[in-house]
Amino acid sequence: MRKRTVAMAAILVLALPLPAASEVIGTVDTVFHMFSRDDDIVVEAFDDPDIPGVTCYLSRARKGGVKGMIGVAEDPSDASIMCVGTGEIQVPEKVRNGKADGEKVFKKGTSLVFKSMQVVRFYDAKRDVIVYMVYSDRVVEGSPKNSITCVKVQ
Repeated sequence: MRKRTVAMAAILVLALPLPAASEVIGTVDTVFHMFSRDDDIVVEAFDDPDIPGVTCYLSRARKGGVKGMIGVAEDPSDASIMCVGTGEIQVPEKVRNGKADGEKVFKKGTSLVFKSMQVVRFYDAKRDVIVYMVYSDRVVEGSPKNSITCVKVQ
């Protein structure tokens, strides 16, 4: 039984995606820690990998302290997102026809192994709008906390 548990844990770790490519825009401290990194809110930017001309800005809580410094703390599920058109928006056919609804466009680990924050994309064909939603999930139980933003296709 122990070998099976270890094997399942190894599969989960290997199945995790590589960290998402994002650029840190800035941070603000929320909780002071004397001898370690403070708790903070980090603002990151990333470009939609499939839709040129769309950049998303994500603000998320990040746990500090000794556990946060060494990467074993579990970050809170609090996040906010805003996406904007930063150039000519070119929506691929797979997005326009709904075949990419719910597709992950960004994912970042928010704990050592089992929790992540991700952004998924939907397309509202009736209004010609791209909808992005950020939420947190965990292997066993995620969080209902979420935030959405929309980008009108010109």
